[in-house]
Amino acid sequence: MNVFFREIKANRKALLIWSICMFLLVISGMGKYTAYTSGNNSDVFNQMPHLVKALFGFANFNVTTIDGFYAFLFIYLSITLAIHAILLGCGIVSKEERDKTTEFLMAKPISRRSILTAKYAAAIVNLIIINLVTYISSVVAVNQFKTGKDMNITILLFMVTMLIMQLIFFSLGTLLAALVKKPRTSSSAAAGILLVSYFIARVTDLKSELNILNILSPFKYFDYGRVLNGDGLSLVIVILSLLLSGVFAVFTYRFYEKREFSI
Repeated sequence: MNVFFREIKANRKALLIWSICMFLLVISGMGKYTAYTSGNNSDVFNQMPHLVKALFGFANFNVTTIDGFYAFLFIYLSITLAIHAILLGCGIVSKEERDKTTEFLMAKPISRRSILTAKYAAAIVNLIIINLVTYISSVVAVNQFKTGKDMNITILLFMVTMLIMQLIFFSLGTLLAALVKKPRTSSSAAAGILLVSYFIARVTDLKSELNILNILSPFKYFDYGRVLNGDGLSLVIVILSLLLSGVFAVFTYRFYEKREFSI
């Protein structure tokens, strides 16, 4: 339990900064809704080529409506929190070697499995908190437009997909850090994988023939058009996504317990 509170304390400043950034990103992003939909701007968006829409991530959304615009903004919110999640995952495993505190931690009368479990618990608390900040910010920002459409449930479903995606990238980050001994190398590899994943999401928007590649990109696991249409989430996709996160976690435990730490 001491490891858990130690991790919470160590990450509190970063959590505060990320939370403030997400709040500002949501508020500033939704603040552009009026400008995007006023005058002839709506016609400009509708007349854009499919290629341009796909590159910017709104090929399947009508950004001139409040729900479509939020779905468009959500793509960038999810990228930001995916970066936070994967870097957090790398950090909780590799920071002991980076900060030269391995000897202190390993000297405690607890197993490596218990240490990693406490780190996981503290990190998941961080993910949930920043997810809640994003949700509350989104509800406040969207409801200020008074469009007459209740978006609260829609936003909640978006946040559920966000949390699942955070868990996938977080557990992937921990796995990479457990496999790669050098902290900088694992962080660089994590960032590279995330960028490739996002690139795949944009490419498959351009070419539907490449949709098979979506299995490699958590950004495409959930159909946001389905959410906007009121059909909710696919239970199968939710379960498979959580299982994927669990598989990454299982392998992280195995590699972490066998890892030789440099002191």
